[in-house]
Amino acid sequence: MALQTQKARTEVRPNEKIYPVVKIALVVDALKAEGVSPRDSLAGIALSEAQLRSPAVRVSTDQVIQSYSNAIRISRNPHFAFDLGLKFHVSTYGMYGFAILSSTDFRQTMALAMKYHQLAAPLVDIQFTEQAGVAAWTMLPKSHSGIDAALHQFIVELQAGVHLSLHRDVMGPSFRPQEIRFSHPGPRDESKDLEVFGCPVRYRDAEDKLLFDATWLNGSPTFGNEVTHTEIVGLCDNLLNELKLSAGWAGQIREIVLARLDQPASFEFVASKLKTSTRTLRRKLELEGTSFRELVDELRAQVAIRYVRDTDLTVEDVASRLGFRDAAAFRHAFRRWTNSSPQGFRRAKTGRRR
Repeated sequence: MALQTQKARTEVRPNEKIYPVVKIALVVDALKAEGVSPRDSLAGIALSEAQLRSPAVRVSTDQVIQSYSNAIRISRNPHFAFDLGLKFHVSTYGMYGFAILSSTDFRQTMALAMKYHQLAAPLVDIQFTEQAGVAAWTMLPKSHSGIDAALHQFIVELQAGVHLSLHRDVMGPSFRPQEIRFSHPGPRDESKDLEVFGCPVRYRDAEDKLLFDATWLNGSPTFGNEVTHTEIVGLCDNLLNELKLSAGWAGQIREIVLARLDQPASFEFVASKLKTSTRTLRRKLELEGTSFRELVDELRAQVAIRYVRDTDLTVEDVASRLGFRDAAAFRHAFRRWTNSSPQGFRRAKTGRRR
């Protein structure tokens, strides 16, 4: 049985600052334990040590990769990446982590780990399979101009450590993989692999994988709760939707459309602003699981709700600001978005009459 990752993927630009700073913070903390100053750990990243503790700070893929490059250059620990991965826990991942922890079935856990993986500032795509009594995570580093052979090795060893740590969080500290397979050459001293990784390690393999006995999937999650899990999965869906709307091609389109909501931009105009063809842009949006029409409609709905809820603008004024031909067309769209008239929505949300 193979569980496939979702097809729709937001194409996040490497320099888009949309992810929590926690991964970089963990690198800095691990290097500090080796006596490395935060200033050296943060070289080229444009972050201060104080920003590493702020939940409001967002970082890009480029910044995460730079932090990993710094670790490769500075650390004296040949297994720094794997040891760092072991420091990641379900609590590291916010709502995504709590969705994993509250799942009531381990196979369900594997599926949602893939579905919401993009919330975790990923530098790898992951795929879970179960066949002939063996379960396996395949780790596929993403394409990025800055990822060379050393970074590829760092990323997959880090991810292997992450997988092991998260499995122990949800399945218990006695969890052990059967084998880890890496596509890169062996380390300086393979005789220590069993001590370091806790299982046999195979190098120069075709893929990067972590394998374990599938009977682990038959256990009962200690912290599983169906009601809590359903609620948290809903929050993760919202986070994925926010990511879809704020990043990648969809995010760039929203910026253009938002700047001229009162004069609706055509698809052709947006494609020209993004210096691409309409055919290419349409295909990119399909890969992200959305369309130009859907993005514009969602943006108008969000802005309309804010205007109606948070301002005293008349329906006619809101319709004009959103580029509707008249108030009647706006009322029709607003009812489609909210199942309410603008006046009814305002009264229900604010108690005001307008």
